[in-house]
Amino acid sequence: MFMDKKKVRKSINDFYDDIASKERKVTGDIDKLNKSLGYSEEDLKNIPEEAQLGLGCGNPKEKGKPKTGEIVADLGSGRGMDVFLASKSVGEEGYVIGIDNNYKMIEKARDIVDKKGFKNTEFRLGEIEYIPIRDNYLDLLMSNCVINLSTDKKQVYSDIYRVLKPNGRISISDILLKKELPDEIKEDPNVHGT
Repeated sequence: MFMDKKKVRKSINDFYDDIASKERKVTGDIDKLNKSLGYSEEDLKNIPEEAQLGLGCGNPKEKGKPKTGEIVADLGSGRGMDVFLASKSVGEEGYVIGIDNNYKMIEKARDIVDKKGFKNTEFRLGEIEYIPIRDNYLDLLMSNCVINLSTDKKQVYSDIYRVLKPNGRISISDILLKKELPDEIKEDPNVHGT
């Protein structure tokens, strides 16, 4: 018997509430992890330190290559690491929207926007299954190790295609299973990538 979706969502939200509540400094370990995931030294200089949590599993901006003037969104944006990096690429003519279902993460990201003066970014509270963006709006949608947390991945992809413009692009860094997990792991809401 598998856990119900509400328990899974609550467990994930509690996990990220705890992370959002803690002040984290970029240590050598986080810096090393970010570089191993494809972030360059230049990338890391352009991301506010307080946005770097070391939680991703890749660099979706590198693959998605946001261009000047584009409208971009990042699903599961956390404190905004990939949002702030993409904001430099799209420039003043472009716009980047971070979406996260954890209010504490959104608050932290908005604080960074205010402190650092980002003009072309916004953070919205919302679920990745029902993206709070109008139809046919985005040039690029990015996500970094978040879709795997969804309890309804089919709905996530359906909504991604709804918000993309014709010829819009996706750039997703995520994890996949190579083999089925044992039931005791599937049923434990406290197993977070261990």
